[in-house]
Amino acid sequence: MLTYISILITAIFVNNIVLSQFLGICPFLGVSKKIDSALGMGAAVTFVMLLATIVTYLLQIYLLEPFGLSFMQTIAFILVIAALVQMLEIILKKVSPSLYQALGVFLPLITTNCAILGVAIMVIQKNFTLLESTVFAISTALGFTLALTIFAGIREQLALTTVPKAMKGMPIALITAGLLAMAFMGFSGIKIG
Repeated sequence: MLTYISILITAIFVNNIVLSQFLGICPFLGVSKKIDSALGMGAAVTFVMLLATIVTYLLQIYLLEPFGLSFMQTIAFILVIAALVQMLEIILKKVSPSLYQALGVFLPLITTNCAILGVAIMVIQKNFTLLESTVFAISTALGFTLALTIFAGIREQLALTTVPKAMKGMPIALITAGLLAMAFMGFSGIKIG
């Protein structure tokens, strides 16, 4: 049980996929202007990351490794992720057209979100079991959603303040992201167990 708690806390806070490992920067900067969009993107990434991690883990263990096809890992994983994103896009279009419109171009970009591919590869490299992989995927997705939502909240507040002309837009967003990453570095001293 302590292993799963350790994976959970480490993936969310200590090794946050965006703020510590710098994966998933494109949606982090692109969809973080409104909290609603950030939460929607976080939910979509969580869904895809969880399913992609489970499917790619099983693909690696039962197909790629036994047949000596591990060199095809990246291509196979990208194909799985692309198929899952297409499925998510169809579901969102039917169930929540407003969220589908809010995510806009970033929904297809989940296919190339390096955080999802990174997690799928990390669970193989760390020799996690299926359950540990699932906990890691959920925790990493929660960490992504947390960072995205906090950043969106800060950007909403920044939109209401007076920012020097040279700092408007992306410059202040990057400075804010850097400060947020530094704040999350405070968790790096946590020892569990």
